Amino acid sequence: MVRRVLALTSGRIAVTILAVIALLAVLGPWLAPQNPLATSDHTLSAASGAHWLGTDYLGRDVFSRLLDGSRVSVLGSLEVALMALVVGAIPGILSVYLGRVFEWLTLRLADTLVALPFLLFAVAVIALLGNGITQAMLVTGALVSPLFYRVARAATLAVARSPYVEAALISGASIGWVVRRHVWAKVLPPIAVALAQTIGVGFVIVSSLTFLGIGVQPPAPTWGGLLASDLGYLSYQPWAPLAPALLIMVTVWASNVLADAIRDVSGEAGRALLNTRKARANRLDKADPVSAGGTR
Repeated sequence: MVRRVLALTSGRIAVTILAVIALLAVLGPWLAPQNPLATSDHTLSAASGAHWLGTDYLGRDVFSRLLDGSRVSVLGSLEVALMALVVGAIPGILSVYLGRVFEWLTLRLADTLVALPFLLFAVAVIALLGNGITQAMLVTGALVSPLFYRVARAATLAVARSPYVEAALISGASIGWVVRRHVWAKVLPPIAVALAQTIGVGFVIVSSLTFLGIGVQPPAPTWGGLLASDLGYLSYQPWAPLAPALLIMVTVWASNVLADAIRDVSGEAGRALLNTRKARANRLDKADPVSAGGTR
């Protein structure tokens, strides 16, 4: 699947952008040219050689704060996506095999979670458990998990009645073996699409919470927090919100493009794409007999 995704131009662009964002999250604090928390007398200064994106209202280097704040956004979005994957996909697959009672309970729980406004619920959890982004992201991931539950359940139902799966169960194979050997390969592509989409949703949630000043204690830098602080000084620096807003928009866009690329190369669409490329390659070989016979 990875090779098929990278064969698409959109897939390569999305993977490149997300890889750069991931590198910023890992290396951002070390790449920052200045201390992101250090204040100075040069407040609200324009971009210069010393401050590539200028300084904020406390004289802190904006570029360094953007690099340092990328870690919170990336880790928060990954926490949302991985929590939703674990809480949603595993019960979704097992609901097909563990009987009517387990199926009914998980379906009702998924319907309940869908009805809850996850952003408002995340704010309530922070108010109860303290101002920390991790617990908010884990709870938000649980609220987003019905997406994975329904995707995994639908994909498993499409495979569960297959003759080879029924033959394996009749021959005495365990449910775990059947899931690992037959079901997981069919369920993985739609789950990968949902995972890429959820990473983008996670970035929006983290940025929204930090924009409101929730989840991260100031003066720790975050993309949402930088966007909120810059909005208060538009009359002095009208260009200041562009950098954090652009980073958020590009990251969410790349996640959605990656989800589309995975969808295009998986299942029937992926097989049709491969067949089209093979047919095109065969036509090119037939249309250029000189290159085909050049080795003679």
